[in-house]
Amino acid sequence: MTHPERCPWCGTDPLYVHYHDTVWGRPEYNDLALFEKLCLDGQQAGLSWLTILRKQQGYREAYDDFDPEKIVRYKDDKIAELMTNPAIVRNRLKVNSIIRNARGFLDLREKGVCFSEFLWSFVDGQPIQNQWQNFDQVPVSTPESEAMSRELKRAGFNFVGPTIVYAFMQATGMVNDHLVNCPQHRECHSLGK
Repeated sequence: MTHPERCPWCGTDPLYVHYHDTVWGRPEYNDLALFEKLCLDGQQAGLSWLTILRKQQGYREAYDDFDPEKIVRYKDDKIAELMTNPAIVRNRLKVNSIIRNARGFLDLREKGVCFSEFLWSFVDGQPIQNQWQNFDQVPVSTPESEAMSRELKRAGFNFVGPTIVYAFMQATGMVNDHLVNCPQHRECHSLGK
């Protein structure tokens, strides 16, 4: 008899295993939690997710707990401070992207658009339940992530290419990409609306 095993991408690092077992693939509907996760996934570009995960608390402290109302008011002195903060990735494009994304978030809100409903509309409000047997089957982007990427860019967001957006969709439970042999596959499946 085969014993269920975790998805291989999380390895054995305790922080990564905890993230896999308690966060990744679980449906998230809170606007601000989704905003934070989208920003953090953009910070991952060119890096491993584990690098960003280790800095998550530093990002929360540096960016006022991802409060878009505060972030859009950042001036040059705050940006200069962020560029010297070792608790985050000190890349000017990535630092500025969070500020830009906060503007996009607030612009959508001003237009009466609920961020969660906007994002979840790309999967018709329901998590997509995939049945992958092995990691090689899992795509890096899908038509849904390409559509979401286009609309996010149109709304003023950046660092939201289709691959980053698909990683975001996986993490926030819009798609259940736990392998079927992983114990979390069934648990995440049961959490869908």
